[in-house]
Amino acid sequence: MNTNSARRQMVEQQVRTWDVFDADVLNAMGSVERDMFVPAELRNVAYADAEIPLPHHQCMLRPSLVGKLVQALDIKATDDVLEVGTGSGYLTACIAGIAGTVTSIDIYNDFIQSAKEKLADCGIRNVTLQQMDATSELPPGRFDAIALTGSVSELDERFIKALKPGGRLFVVTGAAPAMTAMLITAGDDGGATAEELFETNIPPLVLNEEQPVFSF
Repeated sequence: MNTNSARRQMVEQQVRTWDVFDADVLNAMGSVERDMFVPAELRNVAYADAEIPLPHHQCMLRPSLVGKLVQALDIKATDDVLEVGTGSGYLTACIAGIAGTVTSIDIYNDFIQSAKEKLADCGIRNVTLQQMDATSELPPGRFDAIALTGSVSELDERFIKALKPGGRLFVVTGAAPAMTAMLITAGDDGGATAEELFETNIPPLVLNEEQPVFSF
């Protein structure tokens, strides 16, 4: 497989055609070698517009969804971004190509260690990786953008509180097979607004149902 050609085709024929036109997003995705992040036995389908299974019943999001997610967050070069759910590290790498800094957390240490190696091999140095259970804690501080890479049945208000004023949160809510991708924007007064983006279906990010949820 000619990976350079396959990557260009992925960006032009899969990502761009799903209404992803942001030049920074397209350039970032065109620069990251997705085949480096895919399990070895599945590298022949690294550039297909499909979810790729990972351990722990997780998956790599399909490239078109990655593009929509990153574009929705409207990430700037000065932004501090939190990614909840490192997984393979591919989305982490794409965000890192645009953002100032990225903090990425995952409950599974094998994901963290594997992503650390792959990001280092790619020369990506603006990412901090932490093993952390998002059901009980989040990194300190607040962020310009937060990406939840797994779906939730209800949105935990802690993610809203972790946004700076004007900060953006991408989250997929609801139950399979009809989930809704949403963009939440934090206001200056502690409130937030929600925008429905599109329907999708991704594996869940399991949250403690006793945590308070945010309503609009």
